[in-house]
Amino acid sequence: LFLSFAGMVQKLDQKLPVANEYLLLSGGVREGVVDIDLDELNVYARGTDYDMDFTLLVPALKLHDRNQPVTLDMRHSALCHSWLSLRLFDEGTISKWKDCCTIVDHINGATNYFFSPTKVADWFYDSISIVLSEIQKKPQRGMPKVEKVEKNGTIISIILGVGSSRMLYDIVPVVSFKGWPAVAQSWLMENHFWDGKITEEEVISGFYLVPACSYKGKKDNEWRLSFARSEVQLKKCISSSLMQAYQACKAIIIKLLSRPKAISPYHLRSMMLWACDRLPASYLAQEDYAAHFLLGLIDDLQHCLVNKMCPNYFIPQCNMLEHLSEETVMLHARKLSSVRSDPAEHLRTAIEHVKAANRLTLELQRRGSTTSIPSPQSDGGDTNQPDDRLAKKLQQLVTENPGKSISVFINPDDVTRPHFRIDDKFF
Repeated sequence: LFLSFAGMVQKLDQKLPVANEYLLLSGGVREGVVDIDLDELNVYARGTDYDMDFTLLVPALKLHDRNQPVTLDMRHSALCHSWLSLRLFDEGTISKWKDCCTIVDHINGATNYFFSPTKVADWFYDSISIVLSEIQKKPQRGMPKVEKVEKNGTIISIILGVGSSRMLYDIVPVVSFKGWPAVAQSWLMENHFWDGKITEEEVISGFYLVPACSYKGKKDNEWRLSFARSEVQLKKCISSSLMQAYQACKAIIIKLLSRPKAISPYHLRSMMLWACDRLPASYLAQEDYAAHFLLGLIDDLQHCLVNKMCPNYFIPQCNMLEHLSEETVMLHARKLSSVRSDPAEHLRTAIEHVKAANRLTLELQRRGSTTSIPSPQSDGGDTNQPDDRLAKKLQQLVTENPGKSISVFINPDDVTRPHFRIDDKFF
């Protein structure tokens, strides 16, 4: 469906690259899959609103023809953030995207166009809305039911009904780069836990600018550097027991530390990566140490809160907790102390929340199988058959291809026949 979306959006005004690469991640933006912490995000609950969630990074622009480190315009931004001048691109690209830029006129008479994350998100939401309206005018059998489309700040959230499953997609318009940013070049000189397990070329194959502003930055101009492509590669080098501990700790903090908004699963993931660099590989490889690792992650998070210090893994000089007030960090530190005193009880509570969400999903699916209300996206016929093949296929695609990019060629004149590859494997 999203291949069709992308093709139809591209056909509207030919802004998107025709041959594009989408990074599909298991888990939504609210799950901390990418480093985006937006105040405008609406709250969705697993079980109540959706059953599976994904994040799709959609490049609006690509800069893939450079072999040297990419130098960005960070003069106006906080660490880990950048403005993006369209001077890096050709005249055709500038002409296409002028209406999604902020314009700065210089004293010498030159005009600079800065790619605006808010204007790009507005354009993308409007384009998707037009495409969905066209689809609803000409419904086709087998098309998923669009249950919700919302703009959450610079993120577009879509919930689709696929058979008896509801799938949440957080679609993030990004700028995609091959290579590595100059600001993170010193990180490559250090020793890391993944040395010898995967190649440096795999780790630094590319990065993104995502539409997220710093706490004091200019929302219309500032993008955040994202290393999502590298992070999914590094996950391959983390032991299953440590990943189990991370998932358990994430489930606890999502419930316990959600208000006021301060700590996200992305902070926890960064701490886990730092722990992998700090601790002996032989210790981290212990298969029955998941409980030890869970306590260690709680202790590390507590340490970060008390010291109000959580360095970005790729740009350590960037402290991701610097903006928090003393009152907020101490409130969360006290909450975390209660977890540390009885982690088993908090874990049981988190597990019960998951079970309750699963029970609600099954109940809604059971009710859905007994109703005969046709989907507005269908053209009648038998709509009661619970067909979850697409949902299962998508989940399998993500699970079996961790860290791999999906490259898609779409002919805008025939969006029914996409040609795509996963890394170097063509389909």
